[in-house]
Amino acid sequence: MPRSRQTPIRRGARHGRHGRLGRSEVVRPPLPPLDGRLDRFEITVGSAVEFLRGSWEELREVRFEMAAMPAHDRGDGIPLWRVDHLGRRVTLYRVPIERLLPKGHDDALHRRMAIESAVFHAAAEYIGREPWELGPEGRDH
Repeated sequence: MPRSRQTPIRRGARHGRHGRLGRSEVVRPPLPPLDGRLDRFEITVGSAVEFLRGSWEELREVRFEMAAMPAHDRGDGIPLWRVDHLGRRVTLYRVPIERLLPKGHDDALHRRMAIESAVFHAAAEYIGREPWELGPEGRDH
């Protein structure tokens, strides 16, 4: 049944003239993005892996995983990554990569460089190359 023009549309008591009165407290400004150490580690690894996969076909089907710590050390120190050729997998260990930086080099920039370096070294070990060959100029050699 169509409404006549004379019958006003009633709104509930929580709506004002412009439909905005009485907003719930759930509506708030957006929260800032998460920016923890784990988040930065994952983003840095992800961007380095994306670059390498775009440049090296041998790495496109390789799974890059992250773990906090290795299950055991190899006797010659704490490993920063593990390469598994049969499982086509590279595991990067976050805590040793981030925490075993020299004194004075444990800021955000050096931490990012250490993470990227570990990704490049692990990828280079996987495909049997030197890490500097994986960079943009490495294909020219």
